[in-house]
Amino acid sequence: MTKFTDLGLAAPILEALAAKGYEQPTPIQAQAIPPVLEGRDLCGIAQTGTGKTAAFALPSLTRLAANSQIRKPKSCRMLVLAPTRELASQIAESFTVYGKGLRLSVLTIFGGVPIPKQIRAMQAGVDIVVATPGRLLDLIDQHAMTLRDIEILVLDEADQMLDLGFIHALKRIHRLVPQKRQTLFFSATMPKTIAELGEAFLSNAVKVSVAPQSTTAERVDQRAIFVNQGEKQALLTLKIKSEPIDRALVFTRTKHGADRVVKHLIAAGIGANAIHGNKSQPQRERALAEFRAGTSPILVATDIAARGIDVGGVSHVFNFELPNVPEQYVHRIGRTARAGREGIAISFVADDERAYLRQIEKLTRVKLAVDALPENFLAEMAKLPKPKPDVRPTQPERGARRPDQRRHEGGAGGEQRPAGGAGRRFPPRKGAVGAHRGAVRKTSGR
Repeated sequence: MTKFTDLGLAAPILEALAAKGYEQPTPIQAQAIPPVLEGRDLCGIAQTGTGKTAAFALPSLTRLAANSQIRKPKSCRMLVLAPTRELASQIAESFTVYGKGLRLSVLTIFGGVPIPKQIRAMQAGVDIVVATPGRLLDLIDQHAMTLRDIEILVLDEADQMLDLGFIHALKRIHRLVPQKRQTLFFSATMPKTIAELGEAFLSNAVKVSVAPQSTTAERVDQRAIFVNQGEKQALLTLKIKSEPIDRALVFTRTKHGADRVVKHLIAAGIGANAIHGNKSQPQRERALAEFRAGTSPILVATDIAARGIDVGGVSHVFNFELPNVPEQYVHRIGRTARAGREGIAISFVADDERAYLRQIEKLTRVKLAVDALPENFLAEMAKLPKPKPDVRPTQPERGARRPDQRRHEGGAGGEQRPAGGAGRRFPPRKGAVGAHRGAVRKTSGR
């Protein structure tokens, strides 16, 4: 059986892997590392939790260390693009852990945090940048960063970046990076649209697929419960109270829905936090920290977090609402049954979601087992406490978006920018000269 010591990785990386207790690569790692070490472009498809990050981090670190160079101002040698802040942070952490014996610097760039600090960090140049597309372009537009020295470009969870509306940002980044480079695509699914995008980025790429596309984890016990939409909250509360849960992820389709679920759970005495695009970066980090520590064992999330949460010990995934894109179901339940463990995924299905369930079962080729509602469900539902109504409207926390900021979910905090590169706009003061000039420019067609 293949071992990491057989793959030609740098000695310091092997020492870091041994310190973590890693001896044998996962299938995606065993197949991807050799061609990446050779400098080939690669398109990798594998389920979440199979080790995609190490599959591109380990050989890339080896290549960069073997060809050490003086860092150039405002530049980097390797760029990894990720769809969410959480995923970017986790990728950067992996690079730091695996490359601790190498003299390679790693920087994360994403929205939700002050941009001046990131600009200062780029002044002297770094080796590896892990970024979300929108904030990366913010730095480029402010002449704080250049992509002209990129040697390795990685798109992780490429289909999720397409789903989150990053297509125009990716095309612009493609025009800014050198033509002579190594490009690596990694994703759990590869729909036709992202495959077409990959053709533009990749050149004579090696294709690696370690599992049938869009299959779900074999160790996940998948169930469905048919329930009225208005009874889902009570069902969730009762299931959490009755199931032997270590940590559980609850997925909703909307941000406001996630907040509403958390309020009801807290009212029932269940520790819970929400994570979504309207949360400030400190709020998101605090929620994840409490989830990892187990002090708040229930995390309610929108699909933006389906790719960015890599927390061990998630025993349950609850689909409070089924996703209207069946591929998202694969990513959601991939948050459990990781690292060889088993997990449980329970989906609440209202009448208007039965079509979504059929699409999911068709895609995954798995027929979900149907559970009955809990015994005396209506009586138990009537006993549940209701959350206290808000006394007054609360102001959004500093760093959170205002309701009138109509940006895409995936672009909170500068990760997604308005079309045409425009910044935030405020109504001009009455009689302001700038407003008149702006109107003239607009009518003149400029």
